[in-house]
Amino acid sequence: MITREKKAEMLKSLREKLERSEAVFVATFQGLKVSEVNEIRKILREKNGEYRVFKNTLIRIGTQGTPYRGVMDYVEGPTALIFSYKDPVEIAKVLKDFVKVHPNLQLRGVVIKGKGFDSKAIDELVKLPPREVLIAQLLGTLQAPVAQFVGLLSAIIRNFLYILKAIEEKKQKESS
Repeated sequence: MITREKKAEMLKSLREKLERSEAVFVATFQGLKVSEVNEIRKILREKNGEYRVFKNTLIRIGTQGTPYRGVMDYVEGPTALIFSYKDPVEIAKVLKDFVKVHPNLQLRGVVIKGKGFDSKAIDELVKLPPREVLIAQLLGTLQAPVAQFVGLLSAIIRNFLYILKAIEEKKQKESS
C-alpha cells in the first residue's frame, strides 16, 4: 500500500509535469511488455516527451484546476499519460509509429493547451508538418505582400530609368 507521503509526492510530480507540458496524450497500455514500455520511454525522452503511469484517482486530483482537466474524459482502466514538453506534433508522430508496431498501446485522446481531442484528431495532428515548417510557411505568407510591393516599387523606378536611358540614347543619335 502506498503511504500518504508517497501519494503527495506523486501528486506533486504530476502537477509539475502538467505545468511544463505543451500537450498530454492519454493511452491505455494493457498487454505491453516491460521491454516495450522501456522502448517507448526511451524514444519519448529523446523527443522531449515522457511516459508515465498514474492511478486514475491521482490523475483526477492532479488535473483539477489545471488546463488539463479534459484528460479525465479519456481516462478509463489502466492509463498512461504521455507528456509533450516541446512539440506535440513530433510526439504524436512517434506514438503513431510505435502503435503500428505495438498495437497494445492504444491512444485515447490528447489535451493541447486546455482543449481535448479524441484519437481521430491525433491522426490529423500527425499529418501536420513540424512546428518549424509551419512557422516558415506563416512567415512566407506574411512576407509575400511586402515583397510584392517592394518589387512593384523597384519596377517603377527601373522602368523610369529605362525611359531616361532611351531618351539619352535618342538625343545622342540626333546630335551625331
